[in-house]
Amino acid sequence: MRLTILGGGGFRVPLVYRALLGDHAEGRVTGVTLYDVDADRLGAIRGVLAEQAAGVPDAPVVTATTDLDEALRGADFVFSAIRVGGLAGRAADERVALAEGVLGQETVGAGGIAYGLRTVPVAVAIARRIAEVAPDAWVINFTNPAGLVTEAMSRVLGDRVIGICDSPVGLGRRVARLLGADPDEAWFDYVGLNHLGWLRGVRVAGRDELPRLLADPQALGSFEEGKLFGAEWLRSLGAIPNEYLHYYYFNREAVRAYREAARTRGAYLREQQTAFYGSPSLESWYATLAEREATYMAANREAAGVGERAEEDLESGGYEKVALALMRAIARDERTTLILNVRNRTTLSVLDVDAVIEVPCFVDANGAHPVSVAPLPYHAAGLVTAVKAVEREVMEAAEGASREAAVRAFALHPLVDSVSVARRLLDAYVAEHPGLGYLA
Repeated sequence: MRLTILGGGGFRVPLVYRALLGDHAEGRVTGVTLYDVDADRLGAIRGVLAEQAAGVPDAPVVTATTDLDEALRGADFVFSAIRVGGLAGRAADERVALAEGVLGQETVGAGGIAYGLRTVPVAVAIARRIAEVAPDAWVINFTNPAGLVTEAMSRVLGDRVIGICDSPVGLGRRVARLLGADPDEAWFDYVGLNHLGWLRGVRVAGRDELPRLLADPQALGSFEEGKLFGAEWLRSLGAIPNEYLHYYYFNREAVRAYREAARTRGAYLREQQTAFYGSPSLESWYATLAEREATYMAANREAAGVGERAEEDLESGGYEKVALALMRAIARDERTTLILNVRNRTTLSVLDVDAVIEVPCFVDANGAHPVSVAPLPYHAAGLVTAVKAVEREVMEAAEGASREAAVRAFALHPLVDSVSVARRLLDAYVAEHPGLGYLA
């Protein structure tokens, strides 16, 4: 089986390859093709993968190319992990938004919209090449904003593109362990959009154990999300929000913390990764990864007054493990349940059939199938529909080169509070990013 990784020079690619090295089952991936527009980064990551493969029998053979069609030919699976504009673009997204006093996070608010406006045209063009060159390939999308990009690609590829994120998986595993349950044996009632979802139940042996956690203030405040949101707010919601909802529920505090920080997250990662790519090795990759994970959402923790991440919270959901489980389920018909970004169909009545949502899915050889879920409460439905409307405006702007739609995307977002600000944001982003010239 052959895997192509788009954005193959990206920092997280060794996570995927490490997971592949541990898979020795029949039908495993035997060849990996890395594609990137940056030949230097591609070479750096290929060198790290060679170090990982040293001494591992039958390690997947790695090739690299800057030719997209060459990368796609013969692929059974395509991982899309591109970053349009690089980390310099992310840093600019954050800086422009904060200058207007609004959030510039990579996937949330003004920053997420700017990133989407840059990324959607490129992702759709890639989807068209996949449909032409590798029509039988399954596409697993890592590219942020993951829900928006997956939906844009699905307009070309249909259900053959599936979005993944490790955030809900990490949340579920933390809560299950806190409840004394095996995460692999629990059923997670999780629903929403990417980076905008809620864990509403944790069923173990047919019994929902989440109310037990919600009734225990000490336990509720002992883990990452409990510290961020506070036990009182979680009990009020009757659910555990995805960590990214901190930007919504505590927006003023988050914006203030981001503005007071010495540098934005994007600027920090750009500096960190510049150092790594300047002298790449497996050892430096591990060191850089550990530092990156330890500082994740540091500004939000500062805003919440909870200090550094606890050791037990450093483990993410493992997006590479989710991707591998998804690939196995499809390629080998090893049926499983995963929280994924897929087309809604009839799952959430407040959205249309083509809207990409993030919910538990049964996965088999025919792809991912969203399970039925209970309706969202009004407060959650309001956020979900508002943000989905913004995503649709981003897609309309990208498809029709529509400045009006782009302004609407900014203005209609719950975290942008002014049409005038929306217009200034768009002007500033167009001036900052050559790739947004189509909206001038």
